[in-house]
Amino acid sequence: MPSRPIHIALNFNDRYWALAYAVMRSVCLSSPARAEVVFHLCHGPLAADHAATLDSIGREFGARLAHYDPEADAGFRETVDRLPATRRFPRIVYGRLLLDRLLPGEVERVLYLDCDTMVRRPVEELYDIDLGGNALAAVADPYHDGIKLGRDIRTKKSPFDSAEPYFNSGVMLIDLKAFAAADLPGRIAEFAATGVLDQLYFDQDILNLVFAGKWLELPWRFNLMLPRKAHESLGPVILHYTGFRRPWLPYSGAAFSRTYRHVMTNEVFHRQLRERWRAWLGRLVGRG
Repeated sequence: MPSRPIHIALNFNDRYWALAYAVMRSVCLSSPARAEVVFHLCHGPLAADHAATLDSIGREFGARLAHYDPEADAGFRETVDRLPATRRFPRIVYGRLLLDRLLPGEVERVLYLDCDTMVRRPVEELYDIDLGGNALAAVADPYHDGIKLGRDIRTKKSPFDSAEPYFNSGVMLIDLKAFAAADLPGRIAEFAATGVLDQLYFDQDILNLVFAGKWLELPWRFNLMLPRKAHESLGPVILHYTGFRRPWLPYSGAAFSRTYRHVMTNEVFHRQLRERWRAWLGRLVGRG
């Protein structure tokens, strides 16, 4: 296949800088086409040393990096002001709802990756998939019942039916023209006006409602959620560290946790760990 850009988007704030670095290194380490990769990084303000570490990816692998501040876009601010945000789900996570606005017009296709992922095989295996006219491709979420319907799968008022297909939005291959045509800001305004927005689980529910019947289901290997040691021999393409076993923390027990540490590099691993402990102690003292 002739050389062409491989566009990959990440969405994060400064708290997740080291995770974004690990995702980018995993992409580059696993692909012979690393020099074709263009990382589109959507984030808010970054500490100078964090930004320098992220930019070192270009020098190490020849990949290109482009930075975007979603809050600088009036459309982003107007849309996100309608949406809930928490420490776990800060405003920046909604950047993936507006990738068609944030990225340059010449980008026709983009692979979105959550920052709690790690790529283990050439990313072009996924990037070059035929979408078959669908707006996006994703892996069905095996935990969709509880997400859509709540505790005991009956306590949450929801616009979803338990039998409807539902995808995880942590890994998505997106046709940006079809994405733009769906008018996510307009649909969010509609959901807010009708009360539907109050029944939704952040942006993943929004995406599933808007693109119902318009997404291609990918094999599980492209987004293995809650990966455990037993999964290592199954050849996953992308690991998605959902749940509480986090490989950027010591003794996580997650699949490929030792590999993850060295993909992040020992220096960055220990630096981010020190930062997390300092932040935790600061919150502890503040509560006292």
